[in-house]
Amino acid sequence: MTNCDREPIHVLGAIQPFGVLLGVTRQWTIAHASDNALAFLGRPAEDLIGEALTQVLDGHAIHEIRGRLQIMRGADAVERVFNLPLQAGGEPFDVAVHYSGDLLVIEAEPSRTDSSLEAASAVRSMANRVAERKSLDDLFHEAARQVRALTEFDRVMVYRFDQDGAGEVVAESVRPGIGSFLGQRYPASDIPQQARALYERNWLRIIADVDAETPAVRPALGPSGGPLDLSMSMLRAVSPVHIEYLRNMGVAASLSISILRQGRLWGLFACHHYSAHHVSYERRTAAELFGQIFSYMLESREQAAEAQHVQRARNLHDRLLSAVAAGAPGPDSLSPFLGELCGLTGCDGVALRIAGRDAAHGQILAPAELDRLTAFLDETSPGRIFHTHHLSAHLPVAADWSARAAGIIAVPLSRAPGDYLIFMRGEVQREVTWGGDPNKAVTVGPLGARLTPRESFEAWKETVRGQSRPWSPSELAAVESLRLTLLEVVMQLSDLAQAEQGRTQHRQEVLIAELNHRVRNILGLIRGLISQSRDGATSVHQFFEVVSGRVQALARAHDQITQHQWGPGALRDLIRSEAEAYLAAKMDRLVLEGPNVLLEPEAFSTLSLVIHELVTNSAKYGALCDGRGQVRVAWRLDPAGGLDLSWREVGGPPVRAPTRRGFGSTIIERSIPHELGGEAKVRFEASGLEVDLSVPGRFVVEGAAEPRVEGASSARSYSTFGPRNVLLVEDNMIIALDLEGVLIKLGAGKVTLASTVAAGLEAIAEARPDFAILDLNLGAETSLPVAQTLKAQKIPFVFGTGFGDQADLPAELAGTPIISKPYSERALRDALAKVGQPG
Repeated sequence: MTNCDREPIHVLGAIQPFGVLLGVTRQWTIAHASDNALAFLGRPAEDLIGEALTQVLDGHAIHEIRGRLQIMRGADAVERVFNLPLQAGGEPFDVAVHYSGDLLVIEAEPSRTDSSLEAASAVRSMANRVAERKSLDDLFHEAARQVRALTEFDRVMVYRFDQDGAGEVVAESVRPGIGSFLGQRYPASDIPQQARALYERNWLRIIADVDAETPAVRPALGPSGGPLDLSMSMLRAVSPVHIEYLRNMGVAASLSISILRQGRLWGLFACHHYSAHHVSYERRTAAELFGQIFSYMLESREQAAEAQHVQRARNLHDRLLSAVAAGAPGPDSLSPFLGELCGLTGCDGVALRIAGRDAAHGQILAPAELDRLTAFLDETSPGRIFHTHHLSAHLPVAADWSARAAGIIAVPLSRAPGDYLIFMRGEVQREVTWGGDPNKAVTVGPLGARLTPRESFEAWKETVRGQSRPWSPSELAAVESLRLTLLEVVMQLSDLAQAEQGRTQHRQEVLIAELNHRVRNILGLIRGLISQSRDGATSVHQFFEVVSGRVQALARAHDQITQHQWGPGALRDLIRSEAEAYLAAKMDRLVLEGPNVLLEPEAFSTLSLVIHELVTNSAKYGALCDGRGQVRVAWRLDPAGGLDLSWREVGGPPVRAPTRRGFGSTIIERSIPHELGGEAKVRFEASGLEVDLSVPGRFVVEGAAEPRVEGASSARSYSTFGPRNVLLVEDNMIIALDLEGVLIKLGAGKVTLASTVAAGLEAIAEARPDFAILDLNLGAETSLPVAQTLKAQKIPFVFGTGFGDQADLPAELAGTPIISKPYSERALRDALAKVGQPG
């Protein structure tokens, strides 16, 4: 049943005939050519293989192609040149270039004069018309109408994918007299998985004529020994299975424009024509641009709806906590709010069970039914939110309750079995119209032992029973945002009802839930840093250095916050920490001026990234990149208690505004306004960079008085290894291998890895190390026995830990240097300086 999903549609070895394709090596030698090269370039494909591109294309054409390669960005980037003669005195072509592995793929099709189209104006007009529509249905229909006007296809559909992968035509613009597909659904198997993956990489795909002969790409195998990957090709030939599918529908030409939400396939503009129909490349590019704008427009509207739901959840959060604090213990304290909770999700009923006691609102289950449901949840989804609009598909006995609970969202409220808040929706019988019977018998088709595409697309109606209305993303987001609130409420109720042992246990659960929440946020932030940092990197090493620096900045900020028990941290320490980590001998050229000011943790982390970017940029390109410049950082408190900070660079190289904004500039200019509601102003003065930052007073605490002006501390003296033997005790293999690489880079002759106390002691017995790094926490044990052995043998060592300086060490080891995770080369050098040169 998955043959279609395994079809290699990206390496079919042929193209559509309305253009020509060349595959070019890094030496600008032709490695591949399509069979129709004679018709377009005047020479047969076999004569072109091995030829220098300069012998085939005009010098001006090659110059233009090289220029496009210069501005190409991203793994799947495609650059275009319109109306370009490929040969001296020849006809103009529209050209697309992209990389496929090590080969440059050049595709060209004859330019088609389209005097009626001015692409930028056309797309702007289309977007404005669509933006005027208030409801999503009107938005979809207007978008379909605009795409049909632009592409002149007989039928244009907005095709939306459901959670199960099936698709539904939610809007349509169609030529009169050919019928309507509006409202029809198509099974997930109609669009195989690998086709969906290509739709996420390619915004647009055209099939100009399903009956056209497809020229082969010669040779079949390239320099690497494999076929040419045409994933990003505009001319890529069409899968025979898909050709058969389109013919069965009576479609002679098609065009697909992807609709993406957060990089994932939300749906398509699916365009059908009932005779061959080729759209000019310029017009296709305009359609592609409109598809991108429409995707952002749709995502913005859906996010706004989700934000409204989440805000309602936050408002309910405050009222819940206030009411529970003044109420009696037990689920009765939540009963007055069950109606609001029900309205938040649009459910028909809600059931609350805590410690065997129940409360409910609306349509409810009998106690025995609720017992069976909570037992199922304990078995299948412990500790996680579970949601479905078809409960009986997971729990067959629930078919008997479908009138009251065909769909549910279940929120676990503690680690104790059976404690849940369950939102329920009753069955909604509905008639679904499919574009053909999705359950037709499988037959073997003319293409061999694989599924034959469906031959009938006549409307086929199915009555759906046992299912509720699906839960929307905004409803699920609202429930997720309430989860910590509900956990906190339950903890307060339990504290009122149980002894101190129960209180302690439940506080631990809240901490676990909060830790999980913060870890998810941190992982999301790290993922964002990695994703946004890649665009400006020109090599893997540079990418690693940029990402590593930003992660270390967050780690340093986190360490300083935790040193104060997650309380306010000193601004001066933040700047010193970042400066010392990157400037070393240039520290005397960074001058700090201002009162002792403390920042709340939210602002501390945000400002640490901003200061990190300013320091690194200055060290690389600004006043601190040579021996003459100076940076002066001054701050003061405004009358409202807010913080005003100025960064002034003088004496460095000439400054000019960058031509593009990288992610570092985005952090400097937008982090504080977005995260804290403050202000950030950046000016590229000729004398040097000037930055003014304002942090609202709610994040600022005035500290005790201290000197207002100081030069930053002098540069540290760092040690490096000679050819020494280093013992590294670390139970995480990935961290161990990464740290081993850093140690070797610093000059270590041999690094011995151990993951347990026993392995560490054995390594010491076999070969006395000159120096050791010990991960304090080794899972079920600690490295203290190894540390005591090293101390007894007078071997210098340091601890590594995620607990920072707060690690709890026995008295005899209290003075041992500690390196906080994540490790950095700078931290290792500092540790060496503290313990002295090994040996």
